Amino acid sequence: MPQFEFYFPITQGEWVAFLAACATIAIGVLALLFPRLALNALGLTGASGRSEGGATGRATVAGFLIGVGAMAIMLAQPLVYMALGAGWLVTAAGRIVSVALDRGFTLRNGMLLIVEAVLAAAPLAYGLGYL
Repeated sequence: MPQFEFYFPITQGEWVAFLAACATIAIGVLALLFPRLALNALGLTGASGRSEGGATGRATVAGFLIGVGAMAIMLAQPLVYMALGAGWLVTAAGRIVSVALDRGFTLRNGMLLIVEAVLAAAPLAYGLGYL
């Protein structure tokens, strides 16, 4: 059985990746506790009156973010942090595609793109050895 012990970040790169994982968990916890608020913040208001909307916010959004962020912190390995960063990078790329194809450039999309890009860059920079 694997032994898990909390690894406290030491280097600047580890701290940057660790904080990106913490932010990922925080976003997930907010989506878990307040799914309708989280979905509304993402501009997904269509299912706000249905119980499936809350379930999707709690399960798909919150569960995945909390799980991936927690494993990145527990395992504290560069490749796991790179997986976290790659997930955020693809999320940001999807938003860019939406802006281009759906003509969806709004202030909300711009701000979310910046957040996603930062959350992608931090663990990727550490995992690739730039930090």
